[in-house]
Amino acid sequence: MSEVIRVEALHKTYRMGDVEVPALRGVNLTIDRGEFVAVMGSSGSGKSTLMNILGCLDRPTSGKYFLEGEEVGSLTPDEWAHIRNKRVGFVFQGFNLLARTTALENVELPMMYNGFAGKQRHERAVEVLSLVGLEERLDHTPNQLSGGQQQRVAIARALVNRPSLILADEPTGNLDSATGAEIMSLFQRLNAGQSITVVLVTHERDIAEYARRRVVFRDGVIVSDDKKVQEPEGL
Repeated sequence: MSEVIRVEALHKTYRMGDVEVPALRGVNLTIDRGEFVAVMGSSGSGKSTLMNILGCLDRPTSGKYFLEGEEVGSLTPDEWAHIRNKRVGFVFQGFNLLARTTALENVELPMMYNGFAGKQRHERAVEVLSLVGLEERLDHTPNQLSGGQQQRVAIARALVNRPSLILADEPTGNLDSATGAEIMSLFQRLNAGQSITVVLVTHERDIAEYARRRVVFRDGVIVSDDKKVQEPEGL
């Protein structure tokens, strides 16, 4: 497997008046293509700061961030925007769908910025909505969909530009436990069937159990990094 993410000696320090607050303290981490990783930790542990850096939403104070072998932590804002649109798909707790826009149109939107023709956008949006089980809900607006269906639309939107990486930030936080389990099972299927690299931030241990690797942060450093042992087939 080739690596998708590599961070080296990553530090992030925030300044609040005259006080410096370290959020990351020399983090080293590699994630290979096709992995499903849960990043855990309490509030203030550094997990959300790491997610923001991986998504090119924030810069490290020092250290390096490589995405598919390219150092991206120091690129320009325009170059970051291109990465966010083409190479990273985001799934958030709050869905972030356009309220008066259909599921199909919400999923087509990222492709509009890439200059795809209308027919191409339509065909690809239908493809990914079918992949997440919403082929019968293409013309529904968010207020006509359940919370779980809205999150499926958000996942389809994250997938539509064929990104190298999906970053999911507390994706089940607004869902009941049964619907949350359905969404996590969907992530598992996409990871296994489509070889999509998924990095999930969560504070819930039962949600982290769906991942095949768990990285735990405390006080800006990684305190554990464990992979699940795969059971032999047929047992």
